[in-house]
Amino acid sequence: MAEERLATRTQFLASAESQKPQLKKAPEFPILEKQNWLIHLHYIRKDYEACKAIIKEQLQETQGLCEYAIYVQALIFRLEGNIQESLELFQTCAILSPQCADNLKQVARSLFLLGKHKAATEVYNEAAKLNQKDWEICHNLGVCYIYLKQFDKAQDQLHNALHLNRHDLTYIMLGKIHLLEGDLDKAIEIYKKAVEFSPENTELLTTLGLLYLQLGIYQKAFEHLGNALTYDPTNYKAILAAGSMMQTHGDFEVALTKYRVVACAVPESPPLWNNIGMCFFGKKKYVAAISCLKRANYLAPFDWKILYNLGLVHLTMQQYASAFHFLSAAINFQPKMGELYMLLAVALTNLEDLENAKRAYAEAVRLDKCNPLVNLNYAVLLYNQGEKRGALAQYQEMEKKVNLLKDSSSLEFDPEVCLVLAPGSRK
Repeated sequence: MAEERLATRTQFLASAESQKPQLKKAPEFPILEKQNWLIHLHYIRKDYEACKAIIKEQLQETQGLCEYAIYVQALIFRLEGNIQESLELFQTCAILSPQCADNLKQVARSLFLLGKHKAATEVYNEAAKLNQKDWEICHNLGVCYIYLKQFDKAQDQLHNALHLNRHDLTYIMLGKIHLLEGDLDKAIEIYKKAVEFSPENTELLTTLGLLYLQLGIYQKAFEHLGNALTYDPTNYKAILAAGSMMQTHGDFEVALTKYRVVACAVPESPPLWNNIGMCFFGKKKYVAAISCLKRANYLAPFDWKILYNLGLVHLTMQQYASAFHFLSAAINFQPKMGELYMLLAVALTNLEDLENAKRAYAEAVRLDKCNPLVNLNYAVLLYNQGEKRGALAQYQEMEKKVNLLKDSSSLEFDPEVCLVLAPGSRK
C-alpha cells in the first residue's frame, strides 16, 4: 500500500514538472545575416578597414551570398572613388534581390557618377516601377535628364519630386533648368517659392539675390543678400555680390573692405580678383589693377570678362599692343560681342593698322545694334581718314540709337559721353 502511494506521488510530481513552461532557446540568426549588425556598426563609425575585414569574413562564410555585406562594401568602394567596382557590386545586389528598389537606385547612382546618364535614366525608370512614391528617384531622374539636355522631361520629373516631397535641392535644380534656358523670370519664381519653403537656406537667398542683381533690381537683390549674410555672415558668395553692388555704384573703398573678407575664405577665386582689379581701376591705380587682373587670368584663363577688363585697362594706359593681345583672346571666347570688336578697333587705330581697324568697326556695327558709341568711334575714324560720307552715315546711325535709348524707360544713356567724344569728329 505504501509502495502504491509512493508511485502515485512520483507520477504526480513528474506530470507537474512536465506542465511547467519551458524556456525557449533564443533564435539564431541565419548564417547569411549574423554579422550584419557589426558591419553596420563599423560603417556608421567610418571605421572602413575593420568593416571591410568583417565583410570579407562574412562573404567567405556565405560563399558571396550575403546581400547586406556586398551592399556596404559597394558603398565603401564608392566613397573611396572606385566607382566601377561599386557599380559591379550593386549589380550583384540587384541580382540577389531583384525586387528591391534601393539596389537599383544605387546602380543608377553609380552609372550617373560614371557619366553614363542615359543608362542611369533607364535603371531609375526600372526602380520607379518598383516604388512610384520615392521622391529621390524622381529627383535623380530629373538631374539625369538635365545632363541629357532633355529639359521638358527634367521639369516633369522634378515637379513630380516636389509633389511627393518638397526639398531645397529639387527647387535648386528646377531653377537651374530655367537658367539654362535663359528664362530668368521663371527661375526667380522658382527660387521665390523655394525661399518661402526654406527661408533660412543661404544658398537659395544668395542665388535669388544674384538673379535680381543681374536684372538690375538692386533693392530686392540687396534685401536677399542681406538676409543670406544674416544667417551666415561668412557666406563669401553673398559678400562678393554685395561688394560688386557697391562697386557698381562707385563705392570702391567699401567694396574692397568686403573683398578682404572674401579673400580670407576663398583666396583663389577668379571673380574676386577680377572685382578687386576693377576697384583699383576705378580708383585709377592701374598697375595694381593689372596685377590683380593677371592673377584672375592665371586662375581662370578662359574667362572672357577678365580678358576684356585687361584689354580695357591696357587701353587706358596706352599700352595698345598688350590691349590688342587680351582683346583678341577675349574675342576668341566671346565672338558675338560687338563692344569687344570696338575696343579692338581702338587698339588697332592707335597701332596705325587702319584697314583692320575698319574691319573691326564694321563687325562691331553688325553685331551691336544698341550701343551708339560703336557708331560714334567708327565715324571719328572715317572722318579722320577723309571719308566724310561714311562718317556722316555712322554719325546719323549713332543719333538714331541715342534717341531710341532716351525713349526707352528700361535703358539709360549718358548724353555727356557723346559730348566728350563728338569733338573728335571735327578735327
